[in-house]
Amino acid sequence: QQQQQQQQQQLMEGEGTGVKVYSNDMELGEQKVGGTSRQGTKLAGIMGGALLEQSEEEVAKLGLTYKIETMGCQMNSADSERIEGQLMSLGIRPLIDDERNNSDEEEVTTTTTENNGGLFQETKTIRKSKKKKPDIIILNTCSIRDHAEQKVYSYLGPHAKRKRDGEDVTIVVAGCVAQQEGQSLLRRVPEIDLVMGPQYANRIGDLLEDVANGNQVVATEASHIMEDSTKPRRQSSVCAWVNVIYGCNERCTYCIVPTTRGVEQSRPVESIVDEVSELVNQGFKEVTLLGQNIDAYGRDMIPKRKFSDLLKIVGSVPGLERLRFVTSHPRYMSLGVVDAVADTPTACEYFHIPFQSGSNSILKAMGRGHTREKFLQIVDRVRQRLPDAAITADVIVGFPGETEQDFLDTLDIMEKVKFDTVNTAAYSPRPNTPAADWDNQLSEEVKQDRLHRINELVLQHATERRARMMDRVVEVLVEERNVKVPTQVMGRTTHGYIVYFDGDIDELRGELVNVKIDRCEKFYLAGKRTDEPVQ
Repeated sequence: QQQQQQQQQQLMEGEGTGVKVYSNDMELGEQKVGGTSRQGTKLAGIMGGALLEQSEEEVAKLGLTYKIETMGCQMNSADSERIEGQLMSLGIRPLIDDERNNSDEEEVTTTTTENNGGLFQETKTIRKSKKKKPDIIILNTCSIRDHAEQKVYSYLGPHAKRKRDGEDVTIVVAGCVAQQEGQSLLRRVPEIDLVMGPQYANRIGDLLEDVANGNQVVATEASHIMEDSTKPRRQSSVCAWVNVIYGCNERCTYCIVPTTRGVEQSRPVESIVDEVSELVNQGFKEVTLLGQNIDAYGRDMIPKRKFSDLLKIVGSVPGLERLRFVTSHPRYMSLGVVDAVADTPTACEYFHIPFQSGSNSILKAMGRGHTREKFLQIVDRVRQRLPDAAITADVIVGFPGETEQDFLDTLDIMEKVKFDTVNTAAYSPRPNTPAADWDNQLSEEVKQDRLHRINELVLQHATERRARMMDRVVEVLVEERNVKVPTQVMGRTTHGYIVYFDGDIDELRGELVNVKIDRCEKFYLAGKRTDEPVQ
């Protein structure tokens, strides 16, 4: 709590917003990789172009490309979209898969075949230009799962080798592992140019200026998350994510998110409405409001605002077809949020409410701040106001000190609610979290056994919940082609169920289509287009 107050005070006073820059003559900055210094790179050329307002044609000649790899949750995906929007505004474009160099470098493949016992030989040589590699690598990391840091180092290996071999490549590590590890990432992988926490996702252009000047940069200090005029590069043309609150003030004993994403910062209502209105004008049909703890929206504002009010306001934006939101916290989720969804026509009948455990003693040890009774009260209101609504959740099994009875209490909630799906995980200690140091850790054997048992129940309930859709007519918002069956399209119901049916994606993308369900599987539905009304 004291740490939160200090961070909030820093933000209010404008302090703690510094970026650590390690120049070439400093301890971490002397990186003459492959015989060349960090200065004089193509990045320096394009950043110079941005600063000197060179023409688009001159910037394009540099041909700078990027590739971004995103790990983790929707928050990270939304951050990646903002990062991409910034890069593209600088004239840096995404690398196309299997793109080839226009240089004289060739990749030679020679094959020899023998016929009739070797009497005749045929040799075939194929020459083609080498596959192009990105000039800027961005790894947007997640620290939730076990071995997250090791995965980052493994991914960085080939790109670090490119730099050691003298290639002109800029390496950026962003996201939660970047925030967690900070400067130590540079010590472990000195080829990295930029380490930046999630709060700097919309400031990567500024940070790359320092990199272009030959410096290594660590941006992990607490910072106000500024409104960004640069448009994110959306991964979909139908559905969009919109951040409404950043950070988290909770201190769950297993979770590293508050450490990596900082204190809560709610965006102004006007900024959110403006972004959603712009998305609708661009043709987007569905918006998902994002927040690590979305029900806390507005509690850091003066005067305070309510998330239920924000739902109604955003839901009334003209032209918006569907509105979703994640992630809810039972401690803060008010019954008014359920009522707002029921009373807002565009709000989808879908709730994602992680309860994490069905045992009050484990919930207390986790520091969740709610009881199983509070969670079930919310579920009761959902079933009362929206009987057909989908409810999903997150659960951790094998938390330190969890007894068999504690685990059975979790299964009991599963049976009472019958979730549409549950994201399950066996507890894994995360660095800088209290529970990681407790001496009542459970064995991997016990954790895996409980994970197996709960997953069986998840599949059973998922199957039961989707089975009720058989022969019903549902409204599907078409998003993409079915990658496994190109003659089919994929969309979702208001419940969030994936639905496949025959159709032309070029004709149907972004359309609302009535589909009669004739097949129900564990995690998807299938059917045929119909003129019958939704049931």
